[in-house]
Amino acid sequence: MTHLRKHLVVVGHGMVGHRFVQAAIERGLTETHDITVIGEERLPAYDRVALTSFFEVGADALSLLPEGSYDDPRVRLLTGIEVTDLDTTARSVTLAGGEVLAYDVCVLATGAAPFVPPVPGHDLPGCFVYRTIDDLEAIREAAATAKVGAVIGGGLLGLEAANALAQLGLETHVVEMAPRLMAVQVDDAGGAMLRRHIEKLGLTIHAGAMTKGVVEADGRAAGLTLADRDEPVPAEVVVFSAGIRPRDALARTAGLEVAERGGVLVDEQCRTSDPHVYAIGECAAPAGKMYGLVAPGYAMAEVVADALLAGPGTFTGADMSTKLKLMGVDVASFGDAFATTPDSLELTYSDAVTGVYKKLVISDDGTRLLGGILVGDASAYGILRPMAASGLPLPANPEELILPASSGSSVDVGLPDEAVICSCNNVTKAEITDRVARDDDPCADAACVTACSKAGATCGSCKPLVKKIVEDWFTSVGRTVDTSMCEHFAMTRAELYDLVAVHGHTRFDDVVAAHGRGRGCEICKPAIASILASLLNHHVLDDDAFALQDTNDRYLANIQKNGSYSVVPRIPGGEVTPEGLIVIGEVARDYGLYTKITGGQRIDLFGARMEDLPAIWTRLVDAGFESGHAYGKSLRTVKSCVGSTWCRFGVQDSTSMAIALELRYRGLRSPHKLKGGVSGCARECAEARGKDFGVIATEKGWNLYVGGNGGAVPAHAQLLASDLDDETLVRYVDRFLMYYIRTADRLQRTSTWVDSLDGGLERVREVVVDDVLSLGSELEAAMARHVGTYFDEWRATLEDPAKLARFTSFVNAPDVPDPHITFDTQRDQIVPATSTGPVLVAASIPVGAPVGGAR
Repeated sequence: MTHLRKHLVVVGHGMVGHRFVQAAIERGLTETHDITVIGEERLPAYDRVALTSFFEVGADALSLLPEGSYDDPRVRLLTGIEVTDLDTTARSVTLAGGEVLAYDVCVLATGAAPFVPPVPGHDLPGCFVYRTIDDLEAIREAAATAKVGAVIGGGLLGLEAANALAQLGLETHVVEMAPRLMAVQVDDAGGAMLRRHIEKLGLTIHAGAMTKGVVEADGRAAGLTLADRDEPVPAEVVVFSAGIRPRDALARTAGLEVAERGGVLVDEQCRTSDPHVYAIGECAAPAGKMYGLVAPGYAMAEVVADALLAGPGTFTGADMSTKLKLMGVDVASFGDAFATTPDSLELTYSDAVTGVYKKLVISDDGTRLLGGILVGDASAYGILRPMAASGLPLPANPEELILPASSGSSVDVGLPDEAVICSCNNVTKAEITDRVARDDDPCADAACVTACSKAGATCGSCKPLVKKIVEDWFTSVGRTVDTSMCEHFAMTRAELYDLVAVHGHTRFDDVVAAHGRGRGCEICKPAIASILASLLNHHVLDDDAFALQDTNDRYLANIQKNGSYSVVPRIPGGEVTPEGLIVIGEVARDYGLYTKITGGQRIDLFGARMEDLPAIWTRLVDAGFESGHAYGKSLRTVKSCVGSTWCRFGVQDSTSMAIALELRYRGLRSPHKLKGGVSGCARECAEARGKDFGVIATEKGWNLYVGGNGGAVPAHAQLLASDLDDETLVRYVDRFLMYYIRTADRLQRTSTWVDSLDGGLERVREVVVDDVLSLGSELEAAMARHVGTYFDEWRATLEDPAKLARFTSFVNAPDVPDPHITFDTQRDQIVPATSTGPVLVAASIPVGAPVGGAR
C-alpha cells in the first residue's frame, strides 16, 4: 500500500522554526504532512528577543513550548541534535547520530551565529558570545568569580549583553568601533542620548574604539587592548557581540545558491534553488538580503506555510522598525530614520536631563511622516510606525506627535483600515476591528484580540495602539469601554482617588498591594503621587514619595532643553517689592541666569545647574520668596490687573483678591496644572477667562468663570456664578477645585473635565453652587485641610540634608557638574548652546530644513 502522507522536515527550532510549525498546524498542513522538527539546542524554542530576562525569570518563562512537545501528534520534535548533511538529490537529511530522514519538503530555519572577530586571544577561557540560554549560563558562571567584564559591540545585542553583565554585578565596559552606540538604529544625537543614559547606570562606553586583542593572564582573559589607546581595558569576562552571520553551511555543502554576503538565496515564496527546500529567518536571504529581526522571519514562516498549501503569499521585504527597552531605556527606530529621502525634513525634540530624544523625518512638503527615532520615551512608537508605513497625512501640528504628554499635548490620528498595526505579526487595523466586530465569538477586550490575532504578542510595542483601536470601536457602537488607568490599576483615577481616601493609604506600595498589581509604571506612579499629595499635602521628596515623582517634581524645578533648570519664585498676584526685585536680580547675576518676565506675572530664572539649585533657593527663601511650583501639576499663578487701586475703570480690588486666591491654593496638587486670573473690570486685562478659574469684577461683586485654559487647544472659561461676594466666591472656588481634583482623569484639564461630565457645566453648577450632592461642606473641609497644612517645599528641602543630597548630576560623582550643559550668549544673556544637528524642538517645532542644509 502506498503511503500518501508526505514528510516535512524542519531544520532548526528557534523562534522562526517554531512559528512555521505553528502556522503549519493552524492551517491544516498536518492533515497531509508528518512533520519532524530538529533543533540543535537542548531546549525547545524560546523567546530569544527577551533573552536577557533569563536571569530574572528563568528558562521556563521564556519557553515558546513549555510542554516540550506539540499537541498535534503528527509533529515530532527532536532537540539537542545536529543535522550534519542535506542531500537534495536523495531528499534526505542526516542527523549527528547517523539517522537519515527522507523528506518531501525541507524547511531550513537554522538562524544565525554570532560573529567573533579573529583578534588574538578571542578563544581564551573567559570569552563568550551572547546568543543562547547556554551562553548566558556560561557567562553567569564565569561572572561569579569576576569583577570586571567587557562587551565588544555597542549594537542592539551588545547592549543587551552589557545589561546582562551589569545585572551580574560586574563593572562593565562596552567597546564599539562606530562613533556611537546602536549606529544602525539611531543617529548621532540619539546615540549621544543613549550613551548618557547608559553611562548614568555606571557602564563605561568606549566608542570609536577598535579591539586589537584579548589580554591573557594565567591562561584566561584579563582585558582588551584597543587601537590608539595605551592602557588596556580590564575584563575578566569578555562577550563578543559584533554582529551575526547566517548559518548557511548546510545549504552551502548541499550546493544551494547563497547570497554574496551569506544567507541562502530564496525567491518570493522563500524557495531555495532546490524546489523542495525552503529557507526562512536569519539563514535566508530573500533578494540577497539577510534580515536580522524576528518579524521578517515570522513573515517568511507564514509565506512558506501558505506556499505549501498552494496559497498566493509572497515575501517582498519587511518593516525593519525596531523598538526595545535597553537597560530601562526605550529605544525605537522606524521607517526612513536617517532621512535618506531627498529633501526630507527633520523635526526633533530633545530633553537632555530626562534623556528623551525624538526625531521625525517628514516629506519635503511637510505632509507625510517618513520615519523617526525615539530614545528615552518610545510611547509614541505605536502610532508613529503605522502612520509612516501607511502614508497617513500628518496632522496640522505635527509637533504634538512627539511633545511629552505632560505638556498637555495630544493628537488623535485616524489610521486607515489597511495600516499595519503589529509589524511583528503583520496584523492590520481592519483585522483588529474584525476581531471585536464579528458576529461569531467576538473578542471582548484587547487581551483577547492579542491572543486571537497575535497583534502585540511578540515585542508588545503596539499593545497600547491595539487597546486604543479596540476601545474606539466599542465607543463607536455604544459599548462600555475599559477605562483602566493602566495595566496595574483596573480603575479610573477618580475611582482610585476615592479608594485611597477611604482607606487612608499613605504609601504607593500600600495602594498597589490593596488595589492593583505589579510594580507600577510611568502612568500610575505620578498619578498616585498626585493623589497622595492632594490628600496628605506631604513633601513630594519624602522617601516614600520621591521615586513616584516625574523629573520636574524630583528636583522642584523645570528641566530645560539643555539639561539646566529654571528657578521660579512665587510672586502672588505679580506684586513684588523693590527689595525683592533686587534679590532676584542679584541671584540671577551671581549665578549667570537668563532672566525673563513671564505672562504669568513672575520672573523666570533659566540656566541653573542642578547642584546650584539649593544655594540659589537659600538666598531666595532668606529674602522671603517661596516655591512658585512652576514644576508641578499644581497651582501656578493667579494673574491680576491693578484693579480699583490704580485703574480708572476698576470696580473691585483685583490685586488683593488675586493674592488671596494664589496664597490659598498654592501647592495644591491636581490632575493638571492650574492657573487663575482676576480682572478688576469687564475690560479683562488679566485674561481671566483663559484660566481654569477666572474672576471678573462687577459692580455687585465677582463673576466666576471655570474651565478655561491656553495651550495647544485653548478653551474659554464659562460663567458659573454671578455677582458673588468675597466669601461665596472663595467657597465656590474651593468646591470647584476639590471636585475637579477628586473626579478628573490624570492630565485632564479642567476644560475637558467639564466637557466629560454628564451635563457638563450645568453639572458643575449643580454640585458647586446648588450642592445637590451635599458635598459642599466636605469639599470645603478638604480645601481647608490643604490651606492649614501648606508649607513651602523649597524651605523644607533646605532644612533636610537627606533631600539636599539628591541635587547632584551624577550619583557616582556627586562633585562633578554635568559637562554636557553649555551655553551661548544672546542679547547679553545666556541661552542653551546651539546644536549642530537638526532643529531642536521644545514648546513648538519650527518646520524647516535641518541646520547645515537639507539632506
